[in-house]
Amino acid sequence: MARSKISLIGGGNIGGVLAQEAAYRELGDVMIFDVVEGLPQGKALDMAEGAPILGADAAIRGTNDYKDIAGSDVVIVTAGLARKPGMSRDDLLKTNLAIMKQVATGVRDHAPNAFVIVVSNPLDAMVYTMKQISRFPKQRVVGMAGVLDSARFRAFVAWELGVSVQDVTALVLGGHGDTMVPLVRYCTVAGIPVAKLLSKEKIDAIVERTKNAGGEVVALLKTGSAFVSPALSAIEMAEAYLRDKKRVLACACLLEGEYGVNGLYVGVPCVIGAGGVEKVLEVEMTGDERKLFDASLEHVRTLVDQIQL
Repeated sequence: MARSKISLIGGGNIGGVLAQEAAYRELGDVMIFDVVEGLPQGKALDMAEGAPILGADAAIRGTNDYKDIAGSDVVIVTAGLARKPGMSRDDLLKTNLAIMKQVATGVRDHAPNAFVIVVSNPLDAMVYTMKQISRFPKQRVVGMAGVLDSARFRAFVAWELGVSVQDVTALVLGGHGDTMVPLVRYCTVAGIPVAKLLSKEKIDAIVERTKNAGGEVVALLKTGSAFVSPALSAIEMAEAYLRDKKRVLACACLLEGEYGVNGLYVGVPCVIGAGGVEKVLEVEMTGDERKLFDASLEHVRTLVDQIQL
């Protein structure tokens, strides 16, 4: 059976971790695309030479030409500038919009059957742009956001309680930014609601840390933003698609009536399998949670309204 083909648009920090994970886990053969000459080729060669040590037979190659992504089953887009300290994700809108328009055109023309995962920021606006320009069905264009936000929330809860991260589940909805909505009621530790295990003060602090987690990494690194955790999150989504796992993951999906929202990409729980985004799950929210969710929606809407296609 032929291996799947995974193309990564953007050979920076996230693209590098994506390539490594995809190839070393043998999820598929990997093509790294970047506009910088030599960069994707060099990274790919380095990783390919390390593959025998792990016994990974997936091929890894680099290119500066979109035509080499032909035949891709999955395309993961990380192209764009990363944040610098003091910047919000929204500050990247103008620059990254121009890049995303080129990327969406390249993907549409050369990988018309791919399942596309967008990681570039500001996420909700970038995935919307990809969908509009590619005109792919909504099942095949999705944004990586909630998987990462939920992972961060899970990590903080696990550290606070001194328990395995495996036993913590969490759900973070809304836009991928400071207005995201961690739904504390749906966070459990081996099925036990987190509110039964931690004080309200501790939980509130974890919610705040989750909202600002990306910024916390940016402030420490000073020369870039988080790259390992976003890459692992996108790989989890790609694997769910390639292996038809029917995973329930929080992703930025195009809503057409769900949650009373039309025509916007927003973080919600969905089922990812061989059909792409196979179903959006609607969860009940309290009045307060809905208020936060609506504020997050408004924020996404203001970003999308600035997009000129």
